[in-house]
Amino acid sequence: MLTRTFWALLLVATGVFAGEARTFYVDPQTGDDGRDGLAAEKAWRSLEMVNRVPLKAGDRVLFRRGQSWRGQLVPQNGDETGVVYYGAYGEGAKPLLLGSAPMNRTEDWQPAGANLWVTAPLRFDPVADGTVVDLSKAKWSLHQEGGAECKLATVAEKPMAADIGPTSLTIDCKQPGTAAHHVQLSTTGLSVREGEYYLLTLSARCTQPMTLGHISIMKSGAPWTSYATSQTPPQIGKEWAEYSIRFQAKQTATDARMTFFLGGTLPAGATLSLQPGTLVQAKCSQPIPLSVDVGNIIFDQGRGTGFKKWSVAELQKDGDYFYDGKTWQVTLRAPANPATLYKSIELALNRHIINQGVRGFVTYENLALSYGAAHGIGGGSTHHITARNLDISYIGGGHQLTRPDGKPVRFGNGVEFWASAHDCLVEGCCIWEIYDAALTNQGDGVNVQENITYRNNVIWNSEYSFEFWNRGPQSRTKNIRFEHNTCVNAGCGWGYIQRPDPNGRHVMFYNNTAQTEEIFIRYNIFCGAKDSCLRLHGRDWTSVLTMDYNCWYQPTGVAPASVPAGTLVLWDKENIGADKFAAFMKEHGHDGHSIVADPKFVDAAKNDYRLADDSPARALTAGVESSK
Repeated sequence: MLTRTFWALLLVATGVFAGEARTFYVDPQTGDDGRDGLAAEKAWRSLEMVNRVPLKAGDRVLFRRGQSWRGQLVPQNGDETGVVYYGAYGEGAKPLLLGSAPMNRTEDWQPAGANLWVTAPLRFDPVADGTVVDLSKAKWSLHQEGGAECKLATVAEKPMAADIGPTSLTIDCKQPGTAAHHVQLSTTGLSVREGEYYLLTLSARCTQPMTLGHISIMKSGAPWTSYATSQTPPQIGKEWAEYSIRFQAKQTATDARMTFFLGGTLPAGATLSLQPGTLVQAKCSQPIPLSVDVGNIIFDQGRGTGFKKWSVAELQKDGDYFYDGKTWQVTLRAPANPATLYKSIELALNRHIINQGVRGFVTYENLALSYGAAHGIGGGSTHHITARNLDISYIGGGHQLTRPDGKPVRFGNGVEFWASAHDCLVEGCCIWEIYDAALTNQGDGVNVQENITYRNNVIWNSEYSFEFWNRGPQSRTKNIRFEHNTCVNAGCGWGYIQRPDPNGRHVMFYNNTAQTEEIFIRYNIFCGAKDSCLRLHGRDWTSVLTMDYNCWYQPTGVAPASVPAGTLVLWDKENIGADKFAAFMKEHGHDGHSIVADPKFVDAAKNDYRLADDSPARALTAGVESSK
C-alpha cells in the first residue's frame, strides 16, 4: 500500500505544486507506478496511477501505442488556461482501453450441465496485512424519514459461535416506509481505497423472512457519494445465520460510512437482529472479477458475439449466456469448453470506459476504446470536451434497469453527453458495433445542452448513428451540429436482433419537450438502415431543424421485409420512400440541395467508406461554404 509520505514526495517530484505543464507517459510493459512518469523510460504502468495522480491545466498523459489497458479512465479537469490531454506516443496501433474481462484460458470455464459452461467461482481471501475493522465495537445509528417508524436497541444475545461477540443490534419495525432510504442503519469512521475488495461478515435473523436491502460504503455527508456497493443482498431467515458480503471500492476515501438501506424491505411488525462482524480488506482469485453486469461477449475480436439471456433456463442456443449478479459468474451455452473454440473471449463489463462525469476542458485523441457494456465515453454535466481521432467499437448491452412490468432495459452509446453539456466536439472518429447510439446528447429534468458538434466521423453497424432528445419544458437545447459524417448500415450491428425494440436508424429524434433551436443535419452521407435513415416524431421540427446537402440512400436487402421497401424517413407515422422524398422534404423546408443516390464507397465490404472518384456525394459540398 502506498503511504502518504510516498504521495507527498511524488507530488513534489512531479511538479504538481509548480506552474509548468507536464507530460506523463504510460506503458504497461516496461512502466512502473513507483516512478514519476515524466519520461518514456520513467513511464507509469497502470490506469489506476493515471486516475490517482492530480493533474492540472495543460498536463498531457500519453499512452504507448501498440499497448492495451483494462479498466476505466477517469479524466481530470483542465480550465480556461489549458486542457488536460490524453493521447498517444510511439509507433503502432492506437493505445487500446478495454472495458472487458478476458476469459481465454480453459481453466476460466467449468462444466455446468449439458452444453453449459460457467466461469470459475470467485474466491475472496483476506489480505495478510490488510485493513481489519471490528464493526461489533462500532457506534451504530438509525435514520428514519418518509413515515418510517422503527426502534434501534442493543441487547445481549447468545452468540451462535464462540468468535461472535455477545452484542446484537435489534430493529423493531412498526412502519418501514416505502423507499430504501426511509430506514438507514449506519456507522462512520471507515476508509477505502479505489479498486480494493472488502469482505463484511455478520450474523442476522428476522422474525419475518426478508431481503436485507442493499448495503453501501458511502460518503459520510452530502452529496452522499457511493464509494462501494455490495452485490445482491442476502435473504434473512428466522434463524441465526452467518453472511459474507463483498464490496469493491470505486474510489479512495477516508470519510466513509457503511449504510444498510432497510426502508421498504423490513417487514412491518418484524424484528431484525444483527451481529456485526468485521470489514476486512481482501484479494480476489480473478484479476478482473465480474462485479458488474456482463452486457456482451465478443468472440475472436468480433467473429461472433454472445446473446444475452436473463436466466439459465433460457440458454437454448450456442452463444446464449446468463450473468448471475449474486455469484458474479457467467453461464454460456457452448458445445465444448469455450476457450477451446475461440482464441479470444472478452466479457464486456457494465461501466463506461471513459467516465467523464462533471468534467471540463479535457481532450482525448488517438485512442481506441473497445468491449465495454455501458458507454465508451459517458457522464453528465460536461463541458469543453474534445474527442478526436478515436476508434470506438463493441460498446453497450449492459443492464441499465428493470421496468415496473419486470422487463429489463439495456443501454450503451459510443459517446454520450448526458444533460447539461456544452461546448463539446467529436471529430474524426471511427465508431462501429454500438448497441444504442454511436453519438448522442440527451437529458431529462432541467438541463441545458448547447454548442455540441459532431463532424467528420465514420459510423457503421450501430443501432443509431446519431440520437438526440432533451426533455422538460424548462430545459434548453441550442446549436447542435451533426455535419460531414458518413453513416452506414444502421441497425446492422450485433445488438439489433437482441433488442426488444429493434429500431435501426441513422438519425433518431425522440420526443423532445425542451426549448429547442438550431439543430443542423448537413453534409452527411446516410446509407442503409434496417428501419429508416431518419425518424422524427413528437413535435414540429420545421422551425428548429436545418437539414440539407445530405446524401440519402437505402440499398435493397438491408431493411427486413416488414419495413416498406426503400423507406428513407419515418416522420411521425408516415413512411417516406425515395420516390416521395424530395417533394415531402421540400414541403417541410428541408434537404433542398440533398440527393438520393448510391454514395459509391471505395470498398464497403472492407469497411473502407471513403468516397470513390465517381461518387455523386462529392458534389454536395462543391461551392458550399464548409461549416467546419
